[in-house]
Amino acid sequence: MTSQDNASAPKPAAKDPWDLPDVSGLVVGVLGGTGDQGRGLAYRLARAGQKVIIGSRAAERAETAAAELGLGIEGAENAECARRSDVVIVAVPWDGHAKTLEALRSELAGKLVVDCVNPLGFDKKGAYALKPAEGSAAEQAAALLPESRVTAAFHHLSAVLLQVESIEEIDTDVMVLGEDRADTDLVQALAGRIPGMRGVFSGRLRNAHQVESLVANLISVNRRYKAHAGLRVTDV
Repeated sequence: MTSQDNASAPKPAAKDPWDLPDVSGLVVGVLGGTGDQGRGLAYRLARAGQKVIIGSRAAERAETAAAELGLGIEGAENAECARRSDVVIVAVPWDGHAKTLEALRSELAGKLVVDCVNPLGFDKKGAYALKPAEGSAAEQAAALLPESRVTAAFHHLSAVLLQVESIEEIDTDVMVLGEDRADTDLVQALAGRIPGMRGVFSGRLRNAHQVESLVANLISVNRRYKAHAGLRVTDV
């Protein structure tokens, strides 16, 4: 084929950014699943039909939380949770983030890891963002887990709304960041399993800091307006 033929050949159609994979068969582990955010995410994903395993440092705590939530959710010690899961959501407190991931490096190797941790400080003026040496919690996770596929998502969700059984839909977008588009597509699809929620690709991990930091602003919004604010991205 000549260069002229190549120039005249039809170009393949651009991939529809909303053409997302089927993730219904994936097992989702939630590290920190006994805390409010992890518990809420576990509940919503299981309610949407996802197989969910809650992880905790103590297996008994995880099993108790799983039994309270029902919906087929299982509880396990963190290492077992990581081993048995296809996708692992990290929802641990910031002060335990590095230690937890360092201890699970081998169990998380090859896994798709979704970091939703927000490094925040609190004083009499309210919440404020912290900046880790690596740049963000997600970048710290990527540095600690070189054999995992690290993404960032689920930062801006109200733990309160996630756990209210009478609420059918969570009206919010989920900003999803990562280095590999196939991985971010999976996380977007996972977010979309929850009614009312939509995953939106929002850049590479180097942009995770401002996404994590925005939670400090949302906390201020919620306190001022007695709300449980989320985010919507317009025109996409």
